[in-house]
Amino acid sequence: MSPKNANQPTESELEILSILWNVGPATVRQVHEHMPRTVGYTTVLKLMQIMAEKGLVTRDESERSHVYAAKQKRETTQKKLVKNLLDRCFGGAADQLIMQALSAKNLSAAELAEIRTMIDEFERKRNA
Repeated sequence: MSPKNANQPTESELEILSILWNVGPATVRQVHEHMPRTVGYTTVLKLMQIMAEKGLVTRDESERSHVYAAKQKRETTQKKLVKNLLDRCFGGAADQLIMQALSAKNLSAAELAEIRTMIDEFERKRNA
């Protein structure tokens, strides 16, 4: 992993971050109970320790069971991951990224309308 991406979450780390974003600060045991797939407790513990070292989570050590929390909001992490994908895979071409995202799933008319509404809102805010 390059130093530039050293604090990018892995797939397993994103699973843990999703749990922390959804349930809030939690102990390793609580995160382990919410894991969407079978993973050993010690694996979750080690992942969360690594995540703390990488700066992805904070760790409150004031209680016997340490409590972990996501260091950044979900949206901030998503934005960084998309920016990284945009740069690495699409050479910064946002239109190509969007076209691939739109073609990756058969969108309903309602989903397309919602996307149009989001784009209109984005333009309004940008031009304000």
